[in-house]
Amino acid sequence: MQQTNLTNHFIIAMPDLNDLNFDRSVTYICEHDENGCFGIVINKETDLKVKEIIEQMDIPVDDSNEANNKNVFLGGPVHPGRGFILHSPAGEWGSSLKVNDNIALTTSKDILEAIARDEGPEQSIVALGYAGWGPGQLEAELAANSWLSCPAEEQIIFKTPAAERWQAAANLLGVDLSLLSHDAGHA
Repeated sequence: MQQTNLTNHFIIAMPDLNDLNFDRSVTYICEHDENGCFGIVINKETDLKVKEIIEQMDIPVDDSNEANNKNVFLGGPVHPGRGFILHSPAGEWGSSLKVNDNIALTTSKDILEAIARDEGPEQSIVALGYAGWGPGQLEAELAANSWLSCPAEEQIIFKTPAAERWQAAANLLGVDLSLLSHDAGHA
């Protein structure tokens, strides 16, 4: 059986997924290979502001910079104390994983310094933690109908309001999540 590569895809939690970390979540898959996969949950905002993280790192903050006043996201349950910046364009930063020609995931301090000065990427999500799956784990969850998957769209990641991303991602598949039953029917 050939493995499907879900890099640069969304996985969309089904309404009956029983995991508080992923309830009604959309995860952008940053890397998927034989070792497993990981991504960033893109629709779970916290009350924490980007400028608060920047200040904790002793980086000077420009309060007038709109990017500094955005909310930080819960990127997933793995390493929730570590910061991840999902951004576009990809650019050249100290520690980045290029997902595609236009999107990267960066963990180095230089990108936060640039964001603080209003010289960062045009679009970004700052997240704490990430979502990760071991070899075959996500594939098993997909086979169990815990998730839907589809190619990602940058518009949903960066432009759609966070509260609307779950349904917006499902709309890419023509699925209205509010119509899906929590119980399977049998003939």
